[in-house]
Amino acid sequence: MELVAGIDAGTQSLKVVVYDPATRTLVATASMPLELTSGEDGRREQQPTDWVAAMQACFSRIDPALRTRIAAIAVSGQQHGFVPVDAAGQVLAPAKLWCDTSTTAECGRIMEAVGGAARTIALAGNPILAGYTASKLPWTKTHRPEAYARLATILLPHDYLNFVLTGQRFCEWGDASGTGWLDVRTRTWSKDLVRATDPDRDLADCLPPIAAPDALFDIDPAVAAQLGLPATVKVAVGGGDNMMAAIGTGCVEEGRLAMSLGTSGTLFAYSDTAVVDPAGAWAAFCSSTGGWLPLICTMNCTVATEQVAKAFGFSTREGDAHLHATSPGADGLVMLPFLNGERTPDLPLGKGVLAGLDPTNFSTAHLYRAAMEGATYSLKYGFDAFVRAGMAFDRIVLTGGGSNSAAWRQLVADVFGLPVDVPAQVEGAAFGAALQALWAIGRAGGEGASIADIARTHVAVDPALSTTPDPSRAPAYAAAYRRFLQYLDAVTPLQRG
Repeated sequence: MELVAGIDAGTQSLKVVVYDPATRTLVATASMPLELTSGEDGRREQQPTDWVAAMQACFSRIDPALRTRIAAIAVSGQQHGFVPVDAAGQVLAPAKLWCDTSTTAECGRIMEAVGGAARTIALAGNPILAGYTASKLPWTKTHRPEAYARLATILLPHDYLNFVLTGQRFCEWGDASGTGWLDVRTRTWSKDLVRATDPDRDLADCLPPIAAPDALFDIDPAVAAQLGLPATVKVAVGGGDNMMAAIGTGCVEEGRLAMSLGTSGTLFAYSDTAVVDPAGAWAAFCSSTGGWLPLICTMNCTVATEQVAKAFGFSTREGDAHLHATSPGADGLVMLPFLNGERTPDLPLGKGVLAGLDPTNFSTAHLYRAAMEGATYSLKYGFDAFVRAGMAFDRIVLTGGGSNSAAWRQLVADVFGLPVDVPAQVEGAAFGAALQALWAIGRAGGEGASIADIARTHVAVDPALSTTPDPSRAPAYAAAYRRFLQYLDAVTPLQRG
């Protein structure tokens, strides 16, 4: 039977998975690391050519016999990035990424130009937050004027890889909703916000057309040959990494809540209708399947635990032992893990804070626990906004690198008071991209299966990794979370000033 492949271009690595729908197994996986360029001004950038090289390297590591059986592929990419491309398709500057906070001032200026944050939400459903694509345009105009003058097309990371694969410039609703310009209610570009981004230039001319969720494109024959793929391969539209992770975790119908513990932390739930918060407490994104995906994003998740492990000379694979050696609440030690600034809570210029140190908790194990707890409490802060809005869930589907930690799975179950499941396919975004490709090629062939049907058939959980809350720990975590909120309240005026 024909195979499908998913490509996930993340912050730290690019992954490729090949899935056999007949046996419901991944038959190949490959991964290549990616370099991140950082600056003291908050810059976080990558070279798009590195993504292409990593994609080629990943496919070269997959058995040629398997590659010849691939019928369709789709790309998952880190959201919000900006790849400036000229009329000839050449990249004009490094890609500014989702975790880039150097454009914070530009966010405010764009919103002020239309009447403030509330008016911005009224226009598009979201405020323009640090990291969103829109703010990267005026920054580029100021700091890279030659590139800005030659700009012909605004592409996001996943759009750029689609361009490489097909030669076509297009985007899709899910990833486009993270630019700050898309009115998520109508799925159309907000003319007011596009104009506010640059009143001297019509940036609408640079926005690619929006493709339908089940659209398919032909692969460029030359690229197919480079990757060792058949020239008949179809390329599905793909989407942002969170949108693809929603598919890969089965979060494509209402009532499901997914959490990703990666470089960033995310919490998202599918909805059949647009779910917009007037105060912008969550991201009111579109899904990549025709619905919507209200989403909480934190910019510091495994970043925090990895930094502690690196500082004290151990691997995060050894981290669970430090959790087991300490008590819930880290004996009063609290970390606000805002190493990259933060989106939830909204502190783009925020810095990490360690509070409550005393002789009993000044240890490596306590610091590691405080980092893991702090990352989890940031997600709980966002989850509380979902609950206040009337959303209800009976369990959490957990994905991302942090889900490999048994201690972190238990921590999430205990802090949120919900059972936790882990999908059998751990590469949620890449696997979700493969499933979207499977759905799209099936639709093109006349099959009537919905994306929810596809997810029910192919997304399974690993029962050995399922976790339930331990009621005996609930009081300690509740008290620790209250301390986290108290320190957050105290620090917020300083970090916003």
